[in-house]
Amino acid sequence: MNFNKLILACLSLTAFAACNGVKAPQPFGALPSDAQVEWQKMEYNMFVHFGPNTFTSAEWGDGKESADVFNPTDLDCRQWAATAKAAGMKGIIITAKHHDGFCLWPNPVCQHTVAQSSWRDGKGDVLKELSEACKEYGLKFGIYISPWDQNDPHYGTDGYNDVFVKTLEHALGSYGHVFEQWFDGACGEGPNGKKQVYDWPLFYSTVYKQQPEAIIFSNVGPGCRWVGNEYGSAGRTCWGTMNVGDHTPSTPISTDLLNVGNPDGETWVAAETDVSIRPGWFWRESENDKVKSIQQLLKIYYESVGRNSLLLLNVPADKRGHLHEIDSVRLMELRAAIDEIFATDLAAGASAEASAVRGGSRKYAAANILDADYDTYWATDDEVTAASFTVTLPEARTFNRVQIQEYIPLGQRVSAFSIEALGEDGQWKVIANETTIGYKRIVHTPVTTATAVRVNIEESLACPLINGFALFMDNIYVSDEKANIPVGEVKPATEALTVDLGEVRTIKGFVYSPMYKGEGGCIVAYDLEVSKDGSAWTKVFEGKRFENIINNPTAREVSFDAPLQAKAVRLVPVRVEISAGAAGQEHDTYGVAEFHVTE
Repeated sequence: MNFNKLILACLSLTAFAACNGVKAPQPFGALPSDAQVEWQKMEYNMFVHFGPNTFTSAEWGDGKESADVFNPTDLDCRQWAATAKAAGMKGIIITAKHHDGFCLWPNPVCQHTVAQSSWRDGKGDVLKELSEACKEYGLKFGIYISPWDQNDPHYGTDGYNDVFVKTLEHALGSYGHVFEQWFDGACGEGPNGKKQVYDWPLFYSTVYKQQPEAIIFSNVGPGCRWVGNEYGSAGRTCWGTMNVGDHTPSTPISTDLLNVGNPDGETWVAAETDVSIRPGWFWRESENDKVKSIQQLLKIYYESVGRNSLLLLNVPADKRGHLHEIDSVRLMELRAAIDEIFATDLAAGASAEASAVRGGSRKYAAANILDADYDTYWATDDEVTAASFTVTLPEARTFNRVQIQEYIPLGQRVSAFSIEALGEDGQWKVIANETTIGYKRIVHTPVTTATAVRVNIEESLACPLINGFALFMDNIYVSDEKANIPVGEVKPATEALTVDLGEVRTIKGFVYSPMYKGEGGCIVAYDLEVSKDGSAWTKVFEGKRFENIINNPTAREVSFDAPLQAKAVRLVPVRVEISAGAAGQEHDTYGVAEFHVTE
């Protein structure tokens, strides 16, 4: 290097140092890994429940079914992937093994798999076909493997954990990159009537050995946590951090805590919102007319992606091995609606200024919230935890959605903020008061026409770091909370539900629906009795369970083995539980939105 070039290089370095002399914000609290940040950027993925339950119409199979039950007539994983891609999803997670123990791949340590079925002469492999389809369509591939196994004879013994580890090793080591390993904490009885004590540290280490970058989902992570319900709603306050403590996926934990998280959480374990497009998780022909509406799906989108959570939407495969046409069309309608809502950023062309800027540096100026660079952000000095930024629009614009993003690689910080709009009359008006932001927050506001918008960060655990701001107009979603809340009554847990038909009629089953979100508790187990005269009763079911009704408090339609003659029918609660904050705990009342017979 000659002298002149050396002088120029020195001058350039001096200028760079002068421009960047302001100390960067330090990380705060628990932090996400790079993989966790990339996971949250996915925003919207597909869950596919598929297995013997698809063919038996069971929600939770018992592991006693023949492997030959599994017999898709035209498995087409490319159709799944093409649909997911067109819907705007970034990945697919498949139920490789559910509680019945049936494996959708030829698991060599299991005797209840596709290899034991007559499907494709025992040579089929759903995981192979799906992983290849995901690769073809540029989607990430994930696996659900339930530790509960109602078929494996080792379950409930010391040897089962080793069997499960080998199951994980084979599934995770045979199909390329796996972005998410999905666990639940289900721990019921095995075929020997015993329950298993899971070795969760061993399971986690096995996953990381095979897939070092995989996000592990469970109630408590360690990669991401369950949102605490299955109706598609993260908390209005939703922290990406939580104090996991000694909890494992198998130990009860407050669903309220899962929904909200902890502001001082020691672990970064963001919420994943899992919900089905149908009432149940597995495909049933009887639910073809019960696929969620666009209004319901948009509500779920706003209450998951729009509340600092990732949306995992279940779309079950049918008996053909296809995603059903009704479900697929609804996904395309949802994609069209989202595209229409978010196509035009009404903050485009705006300018931004802030009440405080870190070190007065352009590097941390408010303008960063309006660029397209994820890694640039507005920041204040360390001691400034309450500040505001104002976005001035080129002209008056009308909106009802405000999108704000926090730079989570350095931690989640904001705990309270408000939004004001400057009307054409020159007056500022508060249009929203909220709490957390996180990776992404989409705030519903009244339809507002404004020349400027101001966001007031009122409380922050450390100096706020905001890297995104946008305005949108949603003319599709109609917010009506009451429309989605089945109303009814709350009854004592000792009181039966009785329907008097007035005369003897032929009935085929019944429908029970708890109140929305399980208010008042849910009937978990029941007896069902019928009578031809209203005085002498005959039991049809004894100690039967509504599987998973606590987490998924939706209408349950139960069919009899054969039509029955009855004048009266009664549902007798055997066990009633409350979900909110006390999963698995008995309760003294239950909610009823609906109870009627089917004919």
